[in-house]
Amino acid sequence: MGGDVHRTLLLEGGLDRLADIAAVDTSLLVTDYATADPAALAAAEVLFTHWGSPQLTDDVLGLMPRLRAVVHAAGSIKHHVTEAVWARGITVSSAAAANALPVAEFTLAAILFANKGVLGAARQYREARGAFELLPHFAGRGNYRRVIGIVGASRIGRRVIELLRPFDLTVLLHDPYVDRADAAALGVERVGLDELVRRSHVVSIHAPELPETWRMFDARRLALLADGATLVNTARGSLVDTRALTDELVSGRIHGVIDVTDPDHLPADSPLYHLPNVLLTPHIAGSLGNEIGRMTHWAVDEVERYAQGAPFAYGVGPDELDRSA
Repeated sequence: MGGDVHRTLLLEGGLDRLADIAAVDTSLLVTDYATADPAALAAAEVLFTHWGSPQLTDDVLGLMPRLRAVVHAAGSIKHHVTEAVWARGITVSSAAAANALPVAEFTLAAILFANKGVLGAARQYREARGAFELLPHFAGRGNYRRVIGIVGASRIGRRVIELLRPFDLTVLLHDPYVDRADAAALGVERVGLDELVRRSHVVSIHAPELPETWRMFDARRLALLADGATLVNTARGSLVDTRALTDELVSGRIHGVIDVTDPDHLPADSPLYHLPNVLLTPHIAGSLGNEIGRMTHWAVDEVERYAQGAPFAYGVGPDELDRSA
């Protein structure tokens, strides 16, 4: 893992439980296998990884003949787990389910605030520095019988659907892997993507980053959003055409809650930084602060299961990568 993550886990005590479960030196950090202690690598049976983990190539795995499992205390494993891991029969676990929770919570807040027009009301109040006409501002706004479009029944997408159930909302879902029976079980209406975009007051993206999802929200599809609708993106920036989205947002026709962008950091002169109809955040929807501890404890639970000879509760296989972030 990266050095900053390692220091965070040590300071928060996130690695302390490992010492009760396994023979481990929690102060040992590997950021580059080429410079790591060869003896430590040769003895390793389980790798405990996090953000910033170096890639597990076939050559690297050759340095760890006893390696049997990779336990990732974060979400996506695509950055460091390669085909060579599966080829050697090494089992893999991810704390993606734990990371899904804060993303879904962030999304729920974004949806409710978007429908309520909270950002616009706060801006008007700040500018007025006193009373202003509330009823005109809130005309047509609110969370009563609004239509929410969820793009992708991922872990996060499903959790968002679950969190939306107590509210008086209609939830649409687009996911090519979900049939009508599955959608009915989720309590949502399964529709095509264009229909979802046209009908929804808020569209929230939870699809994985794949070749077929690259810029799935292009200029044509963004134009289908109704005037005043909100696009929420907590998935991956590459799923949206940034230039086309910027044009729509600059026009003021739609609103955006944008946590991820393409590129990851927008140019300093991007209008998205200051547009009144945009909430732009620096990829904070996922686990941060003490939420990192949740992922760590879920991962330590997996190490404990491994030590007991039990299967992983959150194992990941190569067949799942074409549907995951």
